[in-house]
Amino acid sequence: VRTPHAASHPYSNPMRFQIFLYFICAFQNISCGIHYLASVFMTVSPYHTCRPPGNLQNGEVWELTSCHRFRRDDKSGLNYDYSGRKSSFPCMDGYVYDKSKWDSTVVTQWDLVCNREWFAKVIQPVFMVGVLLGAMIFGYLSDRIGRRFVLWATSTGIFLFGLAAAFSFDYYSFMIARFLLAMSGSGYLVVVFVYVTEFIGMKSRTWACIQMHSFFAVGTMVVALTGYFVRTWWIYQMVLSTVTIPFVLCCWILPETPFWLLSEGRCEEAQKVVDTIAKWNRARSCKLSELLSLDLNGPIGNEPLEVKKHNLLDLFYDWNVGTRTLTIWLVWFTGCLGFYFFSLNSVNLGGNEYLNLFLMGAVEIPAYIFMCLGMDSIGRRKVLVFSLISGALLCGVIMVIPKNYFIWTVVVTMAGKFAIGAAFGLIYLYTAELYPTMVRSLAVGSGSMVSRVGSIMAPFCVYLSSIWNFLPQLLVGILAFISGVLSLMLPETMGRPLATTWEEAAKQDTEKDSSGKLFPTTNNTALEKIEVIDSGVSGLSE
Repeated sequence: VRTPHAASHPYSNPMRFQIFLYFICAFQNISCGIHYLASVFMTVSPYHTCRPPGNLQNGEVWELTSCHRFRRDDKSGLNYDYSGRKSSFPCMDGYVYDKSKWDSTVVTQWDLVCNREWFAKVIQPVFMVGVLLGAMIFGYLSDRIGRRFVLWATSTGIFLFGLAAAFSFDYYSFMIARFLLAMSGSGYLVVVFVYVTEFIGMKSRTWACIQMHSFFAVGTMVVALTGYFVRTWWIYQMVLSTVTIPFVLCCWILPETPFWLLSEGRCEEAQKVVDTIAKWNRARSCKLSELLSLDLNGPIGNEPLEVKKHNLLDLFYDWNVGTRTLTIWLVWFTGCLGFYFFSLNSVNLGGNEYLNLFLMGAVEIPAYIFMCLGMDSIGRRKVLVFSLISGALLCGVIMVIPKNYFIWTVVVTMAGKFAIGAAFGLIYLYTAELYPTMVRSLAVGSGSMVSRVGSIMAPFCVYLSSIWNFLPQLLVGILAFISGVLSLMLPETMGRPLATTWEEAAKQDTEKDSSGKLFPTTNNTALEKIEVIDSGVSGLSE
């Protein structure tokens, strides 16, 4: 079958249709970024003290602290410095909160302080558990029932569960709503990367997919701006949830991807989508046999391709591959831990906490641009090592900055977020290039699951500052340094062929091919095409 000229191919370059579709989907990424970090201000614990007893007896003198109240046994002792006997009582009448910054938060709504403080501390980790489950469940469903339906369902879920969290009647209903919100948001992120990948042309695919992260960063900035203007938690949550409305209203026009339709044998529907793309782009349409076809006269054309199922043990094929896998997992874990630690801890740096969080989101955008430019000019490994080692050194610099110089602390923390953000964004692509075709999706998916453990631990990492102020930075810095040093042993993949066998993966250090594609053999061509059709599997990695 003859392939049509690239200029007339509806997928040759992302034109009007792909641009329109890309920005609709990318806009919803803003909403996901919002809900991932909305708890930064919702769970603020303001200064508080026990509320005085409502039934004071004549002459009683009470001392109020943040978690206890004491009644002086000697009613005549009115001096501030009292050394007599006291009777201790819990804060049975509630608490009085400082409202100078926030009128109300989740903490003040349900008194999540003192012996109930841990209820507030598990809000973000439980959310991240929902992220983990959502990635697994909706990634699977997108392969079974289609990308478009999952995008509809998860986007609607983001909107409805976001509002449900705002109008929760107690702590437990709030946690359930947030958990379902996390699953929906994570499910959307998983599927949207697959969806966009299957519509964007090869030339722009890397940049387009990586810059999807930039819209997530915009969501972080929106959280900071909304938190500054809205100081009541349920109104704040409701305002943030409305960002999803434009996508919910527009998502019905999104078509199913031709790749998924073809994998389900729905060729007529796939052809209609291709025709629509061509019409939008003012290009000549093409038959599906021209768009996705194997050489039917080739040696594999007359017999089905056998696909062997692989499991996690295949990532430890031999000593070298096992070492590579453990190193990659450590980078995934460190990148995600550092990424969320810098964002969640921004409100504790001093100065204006809203500006701090805004800057933590803004610095991600140039980080992704730097990553895209660097990985295609100096190589994936050098950018990764530089980012991780720089992140480690910057964590050390933060530890020696005097407390009063909080402006410098914010600046260096921004630089640290820049470095860790670049490493975390790069590891998606780098992992896929380090493994052969048969386990590529498994490698990226397992790395993503390990990274979710890092995101679950990130809030607890922030709480370590109560033990020692710089213990979180020390932990992240050590992990980043170890990850950077170990990454020096990884092979460079820039301009080298994608491996299809373990033997080719082992030769990545010695074999070079500037095309960066598969070796031009018939079997590899078949595998590449099958990999494109089955690209939904790799979507579990996002």
